[in-house]
Amino acid sequence: MEKRGTKTAAVNRKASHDYFIEARYEAGIELCGTEVKSIRQGALNLKDAYCSVKDGELYVYGMHISPYEHGNIFNRDPIRPRRLLMHRREIRKLYGTVKQDGLALIPLSVYFKHSRVKVEVGLCRGKKLYDKRESAARRDASREMDRVIKSRNR
Repeated sequence: MEKRGTKTAAVNRKASHDYFIEARYEAGIELCGTEVKSIRQGALNLKDAYCSVKDGELYVYGMHISPYEHGNIFNRDPIRPRRLLMHRREIRKLYGTVKQDGLALIPLSVYFKHSRVKVEVGLCRGKKLYDKRESAARRDASREMDRVIKSRNR
């Protein structure tokens, strides 16, 4: 019986700090069995991962999936490039946008959807240092307002 619903395995928090996310896309990912088991245990890191189109196919680089403890000889290289599965027309559209507008393809999260591993890929524009400061100031201000509202409601 297939499990229903979605379960998040990993989120790339650094991506929202370093980039403005213009659009989000869902892609499947080509994995071996021990990698899926390792992801189920939460042994996954997206911190410095990025995507690139090569020969008409979309690959993710820098995604670290730790070797499965019980995998012995079936374990693969933890940081090998992995192919993402999307429709050819979507990949062409993304490739054209990245080349023309100077955007980056960044994996935002990895999750299970109906027992299949999916990757959320973001079409991202890089933030400058002053943008990061502005985001931090806005976040701190909203946190402060929430604190004041909470203290007044007591």
